[in-house]
Amino acid sequence: MNDAVLRCEGLSKTYLNGPRPVEVLHDISLSVAAGERVAIMGASGSGKSTLLHCLGGLDEPSHGEIFAGEQALSGLSDRQRGALRNRYFGFVYQFHHLLPEFTALENVAMPLLIRRDSVAVASQRAGEMLDAVGLSDRVRHKPTELSGGERQRVAVARAMVTRPACILADEPTGNLDQTTAASVFQLMRELSEQHATSFIMVTHDAGIAEAMDRVLLLRDGRIVM
Repeated sequence: MNDAVLRCEGLSKTYLNGPRPVEVLHDISLSVAAGERVAIMGASGSGKSTLLHCLGGLDEPSHGEIFAGEQALSGLSDRQRGALRNRYFGFVYQFHHLLPEFTALENVAMPLLIRRDSVAVASQRAGEMLDAVGLSDRVRHKPTELSGGERQRVAVARAMVTRPACILADEPTGNLDQTTAASVFQLMRELSEQHATSFIMVTHDAGIAEAMDRVLLLRDGRIVM
């Protein structure tokens, strides 16, 4: 049995837009252990976000295989893939993508409600996660009533509420000022340590990358470091 939380073997992605195919990822293999924090760096257009989307089952590779634990993603139907994403992964983006008509509590509870947990259970878990990210006094506030840092904390709580094995984060601090970015990153690191949750984070911030367990450098769709 392979004890990796997430791994891929020979992962390639080619887009067939226009007269010539565009190869975005080329023959990538990597493995992430439980609780490990991995940064992905590289220039714009190097394939970072595409790699993250493939690893999380949001996009399908052209070649290669991805394993969430021992489960190969390639053999899953769209419905099965969606259920696995809900159970196994959490996602955090540069922009929080909170639903503006719902409160912080309702936004965080949403992944649990999608998988048909009861409203009572989902609300309790969401409240616990908001408390864990320091927002117990903001549960009834809507996104427009929160600061940028608070909105991103809600997004982190939403990603963590299902107790996923792995968080995939695409520039989660890229839209924040330096002080707030450091605070949000420290929060994510603490949650990773508390719950043994793996983090794979795309970032341009060298300071954040250095604080991770490992840094992968992408260049022209290939891992070069």
